[in-house]
Amino acid sequence: MDVSAPILVSGFEPFGGETVNASWEAVRLLPDEIDGHPVKKLLLPVEFGRSGDVLEEAICAERPCIAIAVGEAGGRAHLTVERVAVNLMRARIPDNAGFQPDGISIVPGGPDAYLATLPVDACVEAARKAGVPAQPSETAGLYVCNQALYRMLHVMSCNHMHIKAGFIHVPYLPCQVLEKPGKPFCPADISAAGIVAAIRETLCFRVVR
Repeated sequence: MDVSAPILVSGFEPFGGETVNASWEAVRLLPDEIDGHPVKKLLLPVEFGRSGDVLEEAICAERPCIAIAVGEAGGRAHLTVERVAVNLMRARIPDNAGFQPDGISIVPGGPDAYLATLPVDACVEAARKAGVPAQPSETAGLYVCNQALYRMLHVMSCNHMHIKAGFIHVPYLPCQVLEKPGKPFCPADISAAGIVAAIRETLCFRVVR
């Protein structure tokens, strides 16, 4: 492993009428370096297609040792580490460009699904040890988050890149649930701590296994 290779972590801009996105607020709080690896932080648009393009370009340019996309999952109470991306786009609401697909492929002719190359269960356990509620998840949904994960894993597969890559969803921020009674939330610094724990576990996983 290249000990100086960067770690790429992305978050998303606000969408769906929100003024903030919990994923980007958590990513913004990450340190600029983790265990000697510079951390590259990337803001993605909430747009099918363009978000995947931006992520692919960054991966090919940076050649990171770890790539993690972070998204917001309003309604979830835990930090969730995704296991699967599927080749399908279906949107309950339009993306920020007004596009609302209803069951079309992300990559026509591409594999039906990809498995994340992050050590999902180990990342969950590491986050829990850091005091962050975390669970594995078997679905990233069918919105822009799933598309980003699929595009990331697809470009790595096509270019034979051996990168530990995956997706982490974080809950709403406290400020986002003021008018949403009963919705779970998590402060950005707690979500960021869980992401850091997952990254450190993945770095160890690469070295030991």
